[in-house]
Amino acid sequence: MPLSVKELTDTFAVAPQLSADDMPAVAAAGFKSVIINRPDFEGGPDQPVAADVMAAARAAGLAVEYQPVVSGAMTDDDVARFAELLDTLPSPVLAYCRTGTRCANLYHAATDS
Repeated sequence: MPLSVKELTDTFAVAPQLSADDMPAVAAAGFKSVIINRPDFEGGPDQPVAADVMAAARAAGLAVEYQPVVSGAMTDDDVARFAELLDTLPSPVLAYCRTGTRCANLYHAATDS
């Protein structure tokens, strides 16, 4: 299954829910880092858990960070942490949540763009 990625800039993109099986394709697409913004089990017990995705991301040679952000309840601390991740992770970065919207909102808040 091809990745559904929306590029916001040359160095940042968002995606809907990804799984461990998607991580080789993320690396093959040229991304260097992944940010997971969807809290575990937000979508129920069938949602891929961050620990599994993180292990697969690392195995694919990606840097990865788990920063769970509750949908509709983004805080200033969430924005500050996201900005820090953007500054420190190798780019290009792919962030994902349920649909990608939460990650896009974090990006815009963190970069004032």
